[in-house]
Amino acid sequence: MSTADPSSADVDDYRSLMSAFPTGVAVVTSLDTDAQPRGATCSSLCSVTLTPPTLLLCLNTTSSTLSAIRGSGGFAVNLLNSCARDTAVKFSTPVDDRFATVTWRRFGSSGHPWLVRDAFAVAECRATELSTVGSHTVVLGRVVSSFSLPGVPLLYGLRQFSRWAPQPQEAHPYTPEGV
Repeated sequence: MSTADPSSADVDDYRSLMSAFPTGVAVVTSLDTDAQPRGATCSSLCSVTLTPPTLLLCLNTTSSTLSAIRGSGGFAVNLLNSCARDTAVKFSTPVDDRFATVTWRRFGSSGHPWLVRDAFAVAECRATELSTVGSHTVVLGRVVSSFSLPGVPLLYGLRQFSRWAPQPQEAHPYTPEGV
């Protein structure tokens, strides 16, 4: 397999590598300059630091959600529950009005969309840094508020959706019960 850049891995090989790394699924939402909701499915999301609480996410540079983040200065991260596969697919494909068929309400002081039925947790973030890398933009966001309920996260890996199936915790053989 050839690559356009001999110093980079083949795109298909890289895609196969990363598909073997399961990750949680989120929908990043924001409001555009006309206060219209925008959103995109995002599996490139991670915690950067607890002090100050900061998230990192990556969005396609042509994304209307990224444009809304640039305009509003903030966003919400909706961590999807295991029953929200249809929502994950809807927000990852071109659809005229993604918000017409989901239940959402404004969250936090910024009012960015919270997908009430599909997300078991939401974080309101203020964008602090944006950096373009190839076809995507890395967005750092300071978490200014968050809310979560018990839930089972939606996962994506090996090019399919799945649900978290936690195993019961066993007591460490050298640790007293309850510690």
